[in-house]
Amino acid sequence: MAGIGFEDLLPMMADKLGGEGLIKELCNGFELLMDKEKGVITLESLRTNSALLGLHELKEDELVMMMKEADLDGDGALTQMDFCVLMFRLSPDLINHCCFYLDQPLQDQLNHLVH
Repeated sequence: MAGIGFEDLLPMMADKLGGEGLIKELCNGFELLMDKEKGVITLESLRTNSALLGLHELKEDELVMMMKEADLDGDGALTQMDFCVLMFRLSPDLINHCCFYLDQPLQDQLNHLVH
């Protein structure tokens, strides 16, 4: 049986925690990796804190590429939004789960409007 890959982890977390719980966990992950003084993830803080999230096996060039890919505004640091966008991009199946979590509130809204 194959192991669970990262791309499978977020959908599993979403199933277990729900949408709000997943966002809370992503925010917690961001806080673990961020530079506490600057309030953003820098390459140095990623390098230093990556073992906390099981990223200790990543090589330097992989950390650099992760930063470049996620740095939406090109300032060399990741905001909380940059980090969350990266996590969602690394887990494409999560989009399907997000649609599932949106379906019920949308259906509730429609029912409220009809009645």
